[in-house]
Amino acid sequence: MSAPPSTTPETVAIVVVTYNRADLLAPMLAGLARLEHAADLVLVIDNASTDHTPQVLADCTLPGLEVLRTVENLGGAGGFHLGMRTAYDRGVDRIWVMDDDVVPAPDCLTVLLAQDEPCLTSVREDTSGALVEKAATHFDLRTPWAIKPKRAMVETAYGTRAAMPERVEVQNVAFEGFMVRREVIAEIGLPDPAYFIFYDDVDLALRAQRAGYRIWAVRDAVLVRQLSFDQQHDLAGWKGYFMYRNLFVVHARYGENALVRHKPWLIALVVVLLCPLRGGVAEARNVLRALRDSRRLQTLSASAEPPLRDGSWPG
Repeated sequence: MSAPPSTTPETVAIVVVTYNRADLLAPMLAGLARLEHAADLVLVIDNASTDHTPQVLADCTLPGLEVLRTVENLGGAGGFHLGMRTAYDRGVDRIWVMDDDVVPAPDCLTVLLAQDEPCLTSVREDTSGALVEKAATHFDLRTPWAIKPKRAMVETAYGTRAAMPERVEVQNVAFEGFMVRREVIAEIGLPDPAYFIFYDDVDLALRAQRAGYRIWAVRDAVLVRQLSFDQQHDLAGWKGYFMYRNLFVVHARYGENALVRHKPWLIALVVVLLCPLRGGVAEARNVLRALRDSRRLQTLSASAEPPLRDGSWPG
């Protein structure tokens, strides 16, 4: 005869990564303080901020708050790697991750915890209430001629949050409201810090799905995003390098056939040919450097591998 299911509430840690955005972090922390269901642990990874972030954190009276200040900027990927590893080692049941530019609705955590699923994500709105959830409903790593693997997303599929069903299965996530149970981390590991910024969340989602987990976007778990999405216009800047490099890494690691795994060469060629009409020499230089450097990241970093049987971490 099997034992009855446990009625002990699951414990949850919130992991926030921040860098030099104190004026966004303050309202975000205020939002965490208004949650109906308080987290057991709130870990803020301060990526060696040089603004007044340390003062904002020192003044915060949020229960359960702990600050880990890094010696250098680890990037979003390194910050989430450190935060999720620390939360896992504390033994919590669920880990909820987010950037410093989102504010959860008061019932957001309550709604998520009511879902008995290993992988969940909140749904983002902008400050006007418009749906801006860009988690992919179709992320195509099978079709060689699909230049952009994100073929459809929640925002384009439904238009408004009201038009969504209660749950929508998604194929990638952003680390802005993603929640994962510890069993998933035990099986697939942590975010790969080698990404530095961009696509670390996509990589973790793809690993989860390939391990058999489904990821659900929960309509009524709302996060409000304080900033607009404009990073796609920076392909000629330093962010553009990481966007291209890490997109190429995802194709190399998870492309479902040889043509997709080699698609970065085609993308680089197209970018170089169109550079006079797009980002100019700077974007062409970014994409060529990204193509070269992505070859060093073909496999998952050892530090992102699952914990060993004795509970220690590899790498």
